[in-house]
Amino acid sequence: MLVRASELAACLGVSSARISQYVAAGKLDGCFHGEGRARRFDLDACAQALGQRLDVGQMHGNGDRTRRILDRINRGPATGAAFSDAPSPDASRFELAKTEKMEQEARRLKRDNELAAGTLVLASEVEREVGRMMNNEIAKFELVLRDGARRVADQMGVDFKAVRAVLMAAWRDHRTERAKDLQAEAGNIAMTEKERDADF
Repeated sequence: MLVRASELAACLGVSSARISQYVAAGKLDGCFHGEGRARRFDLDACAQALGQRLDVGQMHGNGDRTRRILDRINRGPATGAAFSDAPSPDASRFELAKTEKMEQEARRLKRDNELAAGTLVLASEVEREVGRMMNNEIAKFELVLRDGARRVADQMGVDFKAVRAVLMAAWRDHRTERAKDLQAEAGNIAMTEKERDADF
């Protein structure tokens, strides 16, 4: 279907000046015949050329309207005749990017709402707090070992440093083995149904 510049502009939802810019930029090369007012544009060729060459970023905002019109042109008139059976690649990429962005925003809002309501805590915050508490407990337990070594040395008349070295070596061995066991257990823990429902 051949159309004038003003008709093409109306179909695309842009100004006639924008059509002139497309022509000057070479975006419609091979899509029209003639010059000036006698120029006639092949509607299908223009839709395909613009759909393939417009940057995805241009399809946002005001360009979103252009993208929808291009898709409508590609689908053809209401009679069912289609100019092109395939949607434009850029339009498809735009829709996918738009959907992903909306899903990310929905997850972020859900997380923020749960945090504000106090029904959710960030794993990073829990990990930091648990780590701090564990370090405090380990430090306290090592003080207990030192004091125990002093008592053993005093009661049994042996060298304090030797007793402390034996106890600390046993403690380090225990920590190493326990860390391996806990790491293996953690790898086998599956999320609960409630955790899966709240997974962001």
